[in-house]
Amino acid sequence: MEFRPTLSILLHALLLFQFVSESRARDIAKTSSKETLNPQLNIFFTPKDLKIGKMMPLFFALKDPSTSPHLLPREEANSIPFSSSNLTYLLKFFTFSKDSPQAKAMEDTFFHCEISAMNGESKFCATSLESMLDFVQEILGFNTKLDVYTTEFLKKSPVTLQNYTILQKPKEILVPKLVACHTLPYPYAVFYCHMQKGENKLFKISLLGENGDRIEAAAICHMDTKEWNHDHVAFRVLKVLPGSSPVCHFFPVDNLVWVPSLSM
Repeated sequence: MEFRPTLSILLHALLLFQFVSESRARDIAKTSSKETLNPQLNIFFTPKDLKIGKMMPLFFALKDPSTSPHLLPREEANSIPFSSSNLTYLLKFFTFSKDSPQAKAMEDTFFHCEISAMNGESKFCATSLESMLDFVQEILGFNTKLDVYTTEFLKKSPVTLQNYTILQKPKEILVPKLVACHTLPYPYAVFYCHMQKGENKLFKISLLGENGDRIEAAAICHMDTKEWNHDHVAFRVLKVLPGSSPVCHFFPVDNLVWVPSLSM
């Protein structure tokens, strides 16, 4: 059967280039200690930083939802192969050359989706809203009412990296478990969704940027990191070792955190 890209997929494919650099910031592969840190890695912190008045340099990418790739309906997503074994076909399907930045971004996305999960981790790459909800409900419970948390811009300037100050006491969202879904660069929306066993703390944090930006940010603290890859970029940024300290990070605006609803 021959698959033909729809107009919406072709338009999203043209937008992929702007997301290519973001995959570099999420790359957990081994890197040289002599390399300069990517500014986009200014998302990590530790629980010691969670106090009113704390100032941190943070990166929040500017995202326009109207031009970002959207999740496809399940039927359409399932009609398109999603596997590194089909990469050659997919590059022709989306009219990308094999040496293009888009091709590299797609290859990186397949790497993240196909690599084995860490110990205690459940993971899934969702290519449709229906498949995302299936995975979330499998983890949190099929009869569980769901809430979703995101990072929101209340006021945003064009400056992506600046110093932010915590305005109020961070609010911990007390939930037994959660599923975090991170966007990956692809011609249409793909979310890397995962749940990590162990203690994880979810927070909503009010931030004020030095340029006047206001952000209500979602953030998570992974309290036990001893099973993490020693080469995880968070350890380089925070200058800590696996298991020696919790690792926290802010969520970009297009990420989703699913939790059991706090309301009855």
